[in-house]
Amino acid sequence: MHKSNMMAIIEGKGVTKRYDSLLAVDRVDFSINEMECFGFLGPNGAGKTTIMKMIYCRIPLTSGDIFVDGLSVRAYPRKIKGLIGVATQDDNLDRDLTVYENLWVYSRYFDLPADVSRKRIEELLLFFGLMEKKDTPVDDLSGGMKRKLSVARSLINDPKILIMDEPTAGLDPTARHQIWDTIIKLRSEGKTILLTTHYMEEAQELCDRIALVFGGRILEYGSPGDIIDRVIGKNVCELYVPTEQLLDEVRKTISGTIEQVGSRLFVYGNDPEALRSQCEAATGVTQHVRPATLEDVFLKLTGRELK
Repeated sequence: MHKSNMMAIIEGKGVTKRYDSLLAVDRVDFSINEMECFGFLGPNGAGKTTIMKMIYCRIPLTSGDIFVDGLSVRAYPRKIKGLIGVATQDDNLDRDLTVYENLWVYSRYFDLPADVSRKRIEELLLFFGLMEKKDTPVDDLSGGMKRKLSVARSLINDPKILIMDEPTAGLDPTARHQIWDTIIKLRSEGKTILLTTHYMEEAQELCDRIALVFGGRILEYGSPGDIIDRVIGKNVCELYVPTEQLLDEVRKTISGTIEQVGSRLFVYGNDPEALRSQCEAATGVTQHVRPATLEDVFLKLTGRELK
């Protein structure tokens, strides 16, 4: 179902994770290509972090299998961990150490020769703009700097694949864009990047392809633009209708796909002028038509907003 002509570096087949009575991930299939940025997009609790943890062998699968560079996570977890760098959502940096010391201690886990470690750390400090902060204690860094250091640390063993769980959660807009720039740069240098996010604009900005995750299932899969076109169409007109009676009247006079959330109606269509004139005729009020987004896709598929 989810196949591509490009070379897949990660494949999930019937991936399932159950915690007692909770079915966290329900028989999902996915295929992630080498050197692409792939995103699992969904609200908190959707199952996307659980999928990631199974990919990097943090937790076992209940059933199904995942193959990373041709290796099964069931049979070769140690080898797979050597191929993957992980930057988790939690700030798990060592606060008693400086920026440089955090990277140095982490490099010891991979048995890198000391000279290789020193060279790699210097390259990462330069790449992430952390050279001037190398002797700074972690506690004195801003949120954005800490996140950069977490990503730098995940790259210490020069992995083929970088996994980032909610890479910009809790960051201010400036720091968020710095992390975006970093991801774009890493991808251009040949890394395969997986990220989870609940930020719709982040997925549209960064990801070549996404899996829209909800309730432990993958609802849609493909490039952001393709998914929007397939599920919604090009444009949306958002109407505010204050009473239930008016809502019923407006719905009867509008043809095409409509989604209701409270007192708002979302009307979907491709031709912006036809969409606008239809909605204005139904409401008697001037209306604004905007391009459709992944937020609209999620709303149509689940009946709720992504936020």
